[in-house]
Amino acid sequence: MDGFGTSETFQRANQMKALSESNQRYALDLLFNRTSGAGFTILRNGIGSSPDSSSDHMVSIQPKNPGGPNAEPKYVWDGNDNSQVWVSTEAVKYGVRTFYANAWSAPGYMKTNNNDANGGSLCGVSGATCSSGDWRQAYANYLVQYIKYYKEVGVEITHVGFLNEPDLTTSYASMRSNGGQAADFIKILRPTLDKANMTNVKIACCDAEGWSSQASMMGQLSSVNDMLGVITAHSYTSQPTSPINTKHSVWQTENADLQGAWTSAWYSNNGAGEGLLWANKIYDAIVRANCSAYLYWIGVQGGPTNSKLIRITDDKKVNPSKRLWAFANWSRFVRPGAVRVGTSGGPSGAKVSAFKNMDGTVSVQVISGSGSASTVNVKVSGFTATSAKAWITDNSHDVDEQISTLGSDGIVSASVPGRSMVTFVLEPGTPA
Repeated sequence: MDGFGTSETFQRANQMKALSESNQRYALDLLFNRTSGAGFTILRNGIGSSPDSSSDHMVSIQPKNPGGPNAEPKYVWDGNDNSQVWVSTEAVKYGVRTFYANAWSAPGYMKTNNNDANGGSLCGVSGATCSSGDWRQAYANYLVQYIKYYKEVGVEITHVGFLNEPDLTTSYASMRSNGGQAADFIKILRPTLDKANMTNVKIACCDAEGWSSQASMMGQLSSVNDMLGVITAHSYTSQPTSPINTKHSVWQTENADLQGAWTSAWYSNNGAGEGLLWANKIYDAIVRANCSAYLYWIGVQGGPTNSKLIRITDDKKVNPSKRLWAFANWSRFVRPGAVRVGTSGGPSGAKVSAFKNMDGTVSVQVISGSGSASTVNVKVSGFTATSAKAWITDNSHDVDEQISTLGSDGIVSASVPGRSMVTFVLEPGTPA
C-alpha cells in the first residue's frame, strides 16, 4: 500500500486558510492526525495553468507566453500557490511524505486551442501541431520548476502528473490526450526530470475519468512502460472492480459524490454520500482492483454537496462527514508499505481484508453489510499477538475503540454490529 489521501485544489486550500486558527488546526487534524483524524498519508496538489486566479482558477507559474517554446522562461512564484503550500508544509509536520503534483492542463499558449480550458492538446504530441512550435520540452521544464519551488519550502514532490481526465473536455482547465500522445510527452518528461536530479520523482499517468477508460489507454503506453512510476485513474464513469493490466502500482486518485446534498450519515438508505458505502468502495478498489492508494476528491471546503469529506459551514465551523471516518478506519491502520495478506471466513455477507504493516502490526478490516451483529474471532497464522485492539465506525461511533479480548490461544474477539466497519489491530510479540 502507498496510502490514502485527498486534495485541496482549485483554491479549496484558501477556504481552509481563511478559517480561525483553531478551526484551521481542527481541519488539519481531521485530515492528517492519526489519533483524532483520518491519518491521511497522500496529498494531491493541483499544478496551475490559468493566467489568473479569478473564480477558483489555479494560476500558472508562467501566466504569459515567454515568447515561444525555446524562449527564456518567465516563471512567477508567489510562495503560496493558492494556499496549497501552507497545507503541504503542515502535512509534512504530521508525517506526510507522499505528495502528488498533478496538472489539469498545460498553459493555454502551449496548446492547440490557445486556452488552458476547453480541451485542446499539447503542441508537439502526435496529431497536434501548432504554428508556435513544439512545446513538449517547455512543458516538461515547467513541471520541473514547479517541483523545485516546493522543494525550496521543504516539500518533496514524490509523484508528478501532467494530465487530468484527458478523455473529457470541460469549461475549466482541461487538456485532451490519448495514450499515444501521453507517451510522446513522457519520453520528454522522464529525461528532463532525471537531468534535474529528480530521478526519485515518479511519473503518474493518466487520471482518466473512469477505471475502464484508463485501462483502455494502457496499450498505447507500452513504449514508455519503464519510464512510468504509477498508473492513476478516477472512478466517475466506471468503478475499480478489477485490476488494470500493468506492472506498476495503481492509484484511484479521484472519486466523490459530486452532486448529492450534504450528509454526515454513516448508514440510512445506502445513499451515495453515506460512510458505509464509501468503506465498501475503498474495499472494492483495494481488494478487487489491487489499488495501492485511494483518494477522495476534496478534503475540506464549503458548500452544500458531498464533494468533500469535511464541510465548512456557513458560520465557518468545521463539520466532518462519516465518509471521513470510513477513510480513517482504513488509513489509520493500513499504513504506507503495508502488504495485503489472504483471509478466509468472516460473518455472512461481510467484506474482510487484512494487511501486515511495516512495523509488524497486522490490521484486519471487517465491513458488515447486514443488519445483525456478529462476534468475530481473528487469528493470524504464524503470528503471535501480545496485544490487540478493535476500532469501530458506525452511526454512533467515529473510529472509537471497541471492546475486544485476546485469548491465550492468540485469537482476538470482538462484536461487529450490523452495518458497521471494525478494524482489528494486532501487535506482534517482541523477538527474543
